[in-house]
Amino acid sequence: MNDKLSKITKVDLRKAWDHEAHDFTHWLSEEENLALLSDEIGIDLKLVQTEASVGKFNVDILCEEENTGRKIIIENQLETTNHDHLGKIITYASGFDAEIVIWIIEEVRDEHKQAVDWLNEHTDENINFFIIKMELWQIADSPFAPKFQIISKPNDWAKALKKSVGQGNLTETKIMQLDFWNRFIDFAKNQKSILRLRKAGPQHWYDISLGNSFSHIALTVNTQDNLIVCEVYISDNKELFDKLFSQKDKIEDELDKKLEWSRLEGKKASRIKLIEEADISDVDKWEKYFVWLKENAELFQKVFPKYIKKAI
Repeated sequence: MNDKLSKITKVDLRKAWDHEAHDFTHWLSEEENLALLSDEIGIDLKLVQTEASVGKFNVDILCEEENTGRKIIIENQLETTNHDHLGKIITYASGFDAEIVIWIIEEVRDEHKQAVDWLNEHTDENINFFIIKMELWQIADSPFAPKFQIISKPNDWAKALKKSVGQGNLTETKIMQLDFWNRFIDFAKNQKSILRLRKAGPQHWYDISLGNSFSHIALTVNTQDNLIVCEVYISDNKELFDKLFSQKDKIEDELDKKLEWSRLEGKKASRIKLIEEADISDVDKWEKYFVWLKENAELFQKVFPKYIKKAI
């Protein structure tokens, strides 16, 4: 054993970002740094604009969720939380009709955490508030390492149950789907999956980014026909589908699988999918389905991006 172990030291944020707007906002808006935040909160963040105008005010960063287009606002406060910024995040959210609000801070006051927790508990499943503590760490003389720590986040399961009981809009099937995807995420994380895992919703699909805005991996469960599906979903790009289809034999040889290739009738979307029989109502078989979904999604994520990159 090596006795010469070093210590991890917490670093003052101002040593890296002297000015919140000019330095930190610029740093966070870079693709690789937004990806770090995406990984922490489980939501794919795609930059739209920095200093986006809301009437007389400007939100630090305006993003959208990569596969859904949901609006996301990020407000930075590299100091202790205050009432002014709490009001700002609500104002900005309403101004952009944002469904996801991220408040990045240095320290949080208990009353502000309580306020954000209250907002998460008393809004529907479409509205999500996060408080993220920004930290910098260093080992000996190493470069500073950024770390996002979640202080407050939405409880999706609780919101789904609340909607189900309170409004009767969420069926038992939707509750089961949310449970299935949450357990799949936990399974994949425990298996150290390379998939870019994001938070799940009470729906029959779970999307995984392929690193572009034209296509993504869609995992689906079909409770009527007892099927699970792993597919590349192309929302609106027939040319991309045609170029991939021209490489059909190469792609299928590399995957070592036969796929179903189809354009949706009367729609702009296209699908390239793999199907497996599965009875989702049998919870004892879920882990078997998780293995199938994880392995094939990882295979799709390995093979398809290089063909898509050449095609777009």
